[in-house]
Amino acid sequence: MDWLLFLSQLPAHPSSLRVNVWRKLRAVGALGLQNGVWMLPHQPEQVQFLEELLDTIQRQGASGQIFTVSALTEAIEQDILTRFCADREEEYVEFLERRLEFLAEIEKESKKQKYTFAELEENEQDLQRLSNWLEKIQKRDFVGGEKAQEASKALEECRTAFEVFSTEVYNRQASGDAPDTNLADE
Repeated sequence: MDWLLFLSQLPAHPSSLRVNVWRKLRAVGALGLQNGVWMLPHQPEQVQFLEELLDTIQRQGASGQIFTVSALTEAIEQDILTRFCADREEEYVEFLERRLEFLAEIEKESKKQKYTFAELEENEQDLQRLSNWLEKIQKRDFVGGEKAQEASKALEECRTAFEVFSTEVYNRQASGDAPDTNLADE
């Protein structure tokens, strides 16, 4: 596999440029090999991203280079892939923990029979945040793997739980069997 190697020489002060570059590289899933050395898969969108980033840092008086490289040995290639997987796995584990919190909230409100539109809206926003977060993780996941599949299934589990809760809210609201919204918000 071909890789993009991004090298940057950024001033220590002010630190804002260094932090901004670090955040942008992490947001696209770049692998930090060492200080100022980053790696991404050689894909057109990654080339464009790095060219734009290089232009940005050069306009601020810093320097950098972009190279296309390949691993010298299969062992090095596997090390790179393993490191990419480890970075994403941390994110998937955190996502899976948050998914449990979402499901626990739905269960808690169901046990309380707190089937209100306010609760529905809050849960819908939480589900949308989970969905957006997983989409961001998947976009920077260049390798995939077991945790990626587990996270996708977990999101579907959340969607199913939300649909069940949503249906109950609408059924109770339609039948007039919904709790008093003033009491439900306590």
